[in-house]
Amino acid sequence: MNPEARGKLVFALDVGGNLSKALDWVELLKDHVGLFKVGKESFTYFGPEIVHRIHERGGRVFLDLKFHDIPNTVARASEAAAGLGVGIFNLHALGGRTMMAEAVRSVKALSEQRGAPMPVMLAVTVLTSMKEGDLRDLGFNCSPEALVVRLALMAQEAGMSGVVASPQELTAVRRACGNDFVILTPGIRSGDALSKDDQARTLSPYEAVSKGANYIVVGRPISGAADPVRAADDICRQIGDALAHTSKTA
Repeated sequence: MNPEARGKLVFALDVGGNLSKALDWVELLKDHVGLFKVGKESFTYFGPEIVHRIHERGGRVFLDLKFHDIPNTVARASEAAAGLGVGIFNLHALGGRTMMAEAVRSVKALSEQRGAPMPVMLAVTVLTSMKEGDLRDLGFNCSPEALVVRLALMAQEAGMSGVVASPQELTAVRRACGNDFVILTPGIRSGDALSKDDQARTLSPYEAVSKGANYIVVGRPISGAADPVRAADDICRQIGDALAHTSKTA
């Protein structure tokens, strides 16, 4: 299996309140995915213990808690996330430039003090469940793409590594922020599932990586498959095919 392709696949580990079941997924998939996403569900059930248990099994973690608070609180929470040794964590871009910049400064200082690499810090832009009408309800008179790009540029100016954005906005974000800006995309579905889900702005793994995604998050297409390992490997093959295609056309 292509290690580069595998490293781009993030498995969503929100599987309920059974820690043993969650860790069974880690054991099953640790050699077939790049990271495990620990979100609000898993972290509320298990706290930092689940992160430690994943690390003990050789897995890497994307801590998906979407911090959003006053700058000092988010900075301290970001330090705590970095202290757990996670590979990626995120916060809400709508918290503003100052909040993001303070979080980056705090994590950078902590990482330098410990002699540890900086985690990838991502800003959440617009949730993939949201449509243009939802944004109007919140007072935004623009398309999801326009808001995503605006927030991505703000995050870049604040020193964030990248953003979490729908695959539908990949091209626009890449154009606005350049090739070194990290984009993680949730809402990845197989072709026959794109119309049957609560994610409103989705693409297939091949399409998302072809458009420039650095990481893709996949949950139900793997966890709900008859053979989850095969499903994960099939997604990695799609990622590998997309990488090969883009390298030929670059």
